[in-house]
Amino acid sequence: MARKFTESHLIIASHNQGKIDEISHLLVPFKVKVTSSAALKLSEPEETGVTYLENALLKAKTCVDETGLPALSDDSGLEVEALKGHPGLHTAPYAKEHGGYEKVFELWAKNAEIQKNSKASFYCVQVLLWPDGHQEIFEGRVKGKLTFPPRGAYGHGYDPIFIPEGFNKTAAEMSLSEKNKVSHRFLALQQLVESCFK
Repeated sequence: MARKFTESHLIIASHNQGKIDEISHLLVPFKVKVTSSAALKLSEPEETGVTYLENALLKAKTCVDETGLPALSDDSGLEVEALKGHPGLHTAPYAKEHGGYEKVFELWAKNAEIQKNSKASFYCVQVLLWPDGHQEIFEGRVKGKLTFPPRGAYGHGYDPIFIPEGFNKTAAEMSLSEKNKVSHRFLALQQLVESCFK
């Protein structure tokens, strides 16, 4: 049985505004004051974990240590089968190292292994951490395939090249309500809300 969230204030342990908006929106019905690490100018810890969970916990713990308040953190990534599950844990740094998403898309479009096997999945782990050390963990995974050239003007990151299973359009061609049904982050958050806030 998950612990219910009864506190009045929650910190989203993130400096990513898109992520902050997405999570805040879901928590509106629960009359919880939501602030973020970015808004409070808290430290942004180096993500040195070797798993998504370790990275999410690192971010949540930094937040709890600096504020004394419960924190919600996530870590997520794109796992490409032809690249043996990479970039995975290093999804964001991978794009930076290669000169941005457009460059990655160009690189992958020419990759013979990806042309043979375009399967990929987005994975997300969410951690809700209390100051007493109690934690609740939720996961979301969405399977799909990569497509080139990129399509769609919505979404961010790898959305323009990712087609979720059962669809014929990319995540960047979907409306927010459509995307939420197949978003790894939304699936994990939905479980969190159901378990801890309802």
